[in-house]
Amino acid sequence: MAIAAIGQLCSTASMTHNLSLCQILIKKAVEAGAKALFLPEATDYIASNPAESVSLAQPMEISPFLLGLQKAAKESSLAINVGIHVPTSNKLLNRSCWIDENGEITSYYDKLHLFDYGALRESNSVEGGKRIIAPVDTVVGRVGLTICFDLRFPEIGISLARQNAQIITYPSAFTVPTGQAHWETLLRSRAIETQTYVIAAAQVGAHNEKRTSYGHSMVVDPWGKVLLDMTGEGSDPEIGLVDINLDYQEEIKKKMPLLRRIDVYPEI
Repeated sequence: MAIAAIGQLCSTASMTHNLSLCQILIKKAVEAGAKALFLPEATDYIASNPAESVSLAQPMEISPFLLGLQKAAKESSLAINVGIHVPTSNKLLNRSCWIDENGEITSYYDKLHLFDYGALRESNSVEGGKRIIAPVDTVVGRVGLTICFDLRFPEIGISLARQNAQIITYPSAFTVPTGQAHWETLLRSRAIETQTYVIAAAQVGAHNEKRTSYGHSMVVDPWGKVLLDMTGEGSDPEIGLVDINLDYQEEIKKKMPLLRRIDVYPEI
């Protein structure tokens, strides 16, 4: 078994401030003996409008925020999954990066499904990704990367499970109304149908006067049991801890084989 730390925080438009919050979480994770720290969507920043969001994005190679996390990962021998923004020609990519325990970026995924709901129009500043990324081998298991609104589309998780993912991540910044209505139900559904650990690190609290996130960072086991549900109140950075038992995950798969009829419907 390996210990995974799940970080919950409230990002603002200041990447310097947000990096300092992450450093607090890294210290807590290392002290707890964790092998990996899972951070939310858009950990680098949450802006107050699309123009500000585009202006803040920096390429991965020169981003002080990402370089700071890579340095901390190497110094702490701690793998880190983190959500960032990356500039394109005129918009952004909403990206989830895997930084290994040596500080190297070994995989990244760009969010496929953009959140256009109510007053929030992610597509005003973000381009959708183009492909599902194969799971990456890590110190805690074989990890499949997704982001937030992807949670409502089971196809990605099913594809990652077919590629032998043992853990699927859903780093998020859920709104309060959608979180209260659907968050736990969706996460448990994705875990049950993929027979994987589902890890969903979440933003929490008021980022600015326009936007507040639900929190309730959650981990669900391959049988659909909620192992961790962090408070949705307050905005202080905190971690939760879970044991990832890959033998248990394999046992679930053997006891409840899911044999898909791909002779009848397409394989994902």
